[in-house]
Amino acid sequence: MITPRTTGQCGKADYGWLQARYTFSFGHYFDPSLLGYASLRVLNQDVLAPGAAFQPRTYPKVDILNLTLNGEAEYRDSEGRHARAKAGEALLLAARPGVSYSELNFSKTESLTRMQLWLDACPERENTPLQKFTLRNEKHQLLASPDGSQGSMVLRQQAWIYYIALDEGEQFHTDLHGSRAYLQSIHGCVHTRTGTEQKTALTCGDGAFIRDELALTLVADSPLRALLIDFSC
Repeated sequence: MITPRTTGQCGKADYGWLQARYTFSFGHYFDPSLLGYASLRVLNQDVLAPGAAFQPRTYPKVDILNLTLNGEAEYRDSEGRHARAKAGEALLLAARPGVSYSELNFSKTESLTRMQLWLDACPERENTPLQKFTLRNEKHQLLASPDGSQGSMVLRQQAWIYYIALDEGEQFHTDLHGSRAYLQSIHGCVHTRTGTEQKTALTCGDGAFIRDELALTLVADSPLRALLIDFSC
């Protein structure tokens, strides 16, 4: 079963220095039926004004994946680590209690656009505090996984995050690890096919809850950039 979550249904915020779209409850946006999905707690798209910053703050024990779409971000933590990520790069932060994290739009003249995902971390697992991944010129690639397979970043959770880049008419097929997955279109239109031959069309910015399917096929109706988060349960 595939259930769309259109961009028009998402929560939104406009603070001047920050424009945001929230798939799940976040900040002032609250929907008790949308507190997350499987281990995915947050899926936001944010646009930060030139020079804008999130001040240092702490997080629960989650893995935070930031994928920069436009501009350049700078991240710092209270233990002295820092890194930058420009368009086409992703950072994975293994948030820990007692450590604060800040984020800055490094440019004084250009906006920063990025996707941010939070996934609950397994309580017994620890990980490298900061990992970085540079997108390759490939149709699909594994950004993060539990074991770092295919050169991916390592999650503290049984989830697999794919970045998909298809030209119009191209397809991506994958078997799913468990009964749930989530698909997010970043740019472009796509329709999905499952083993039950169900078809669902998504436009730019739409997402979809995927339940009880063994496999999934994506067909790009226009040049497509998307994320697929595949959960083992």
